[in-house]
Amino acid sequence: MNTMTLWDISPWGLAALAAAALLVGFSKTAVSGANTVSLAVFAAVLPARASTGVLLPILIVGDVLAVLTYRRHAHWPTLWRLFPAVAAGVVVGTLFLVWADDAVVRTSIGAILLLMAAVTVWRRRHADRDDEPDAVTTRAGRIKARSYGVLGGFTTMVANAGGPVMSMYLLSAGFRKLGFLGTSAFFFLIVNVSKVPFSAGLGLIDGRSLLLDAALAVFVLPGAAIGRWAVNRINQRLFEQLVITATVVGALQLLLR
Repeated sequence: MNTMTLWDISPWGLAALAAAALLVGFSKTAVSGANTVSLAVFAAVLPARASTGVLLPILIVGDVLAVLTYRRHAHWPTLWRLFPAVAAGVVVGTLFLVWADDAVVRTSIGAILLLMAAVTVWRRRHADRDDEPDAVTTRAGRIKARSYGVLGGFTTMVANAGGPVMSMYLLSAGFRKLGFLGTSAFFFLIVNVSKVPFSAGLGLIDGRSLLLDAALAVFVLPGAAIGRWAVNRINQRLFEQLVITATVVGALQLLLR
């Protein structure tokens, strides 16, 4: 695997990776989708393809912390509807990675994220808000869940960028803050763990990448603690605005690199 070890990274590069790991923890417990910034930092410091393998275990650490924090707020009917479509997206993403170069991956993911953000903003302005998530048992709900699920699986496999796609889905479905965080926590823990064999098979995870992960994982914990403190001080409207803004910023970073 063409990855870097601790000794190949400059002090500034290591500091950037540590800050990105802290942001992962914050995004998992406060503003989901903000870790697209972390994705861009990892891809800037490390080789682009290798960075996805290094980042994946960091994300899993954040997922575990998020599940421990918000486990009581998950909406399981939504999760069960999403998983089959996500699995299909992961398979498609794996095949895509076999031939796609970094430029194609970045452009594809950035365009998808911008499209999802635009669709979500449009839906939020033209639809009445309900107190409960959209019914996933309706035909429209099933179609939407499958569409976002495939996109989420694809983007999370090729660039660990499924967070913004699923954030857009959960916002468009009308999830409130805690339900949003609880559902996304379980979703990404299960999905990211399932991606490990695929990433290892592609050579994106090995002993050297895991050594770097071990050094960076400790920074996820304070990030998660800061996020848990901040989420109680963010109202619903600001929460949604931050999620959408983080998605757009992450998409533009991918497109403009």
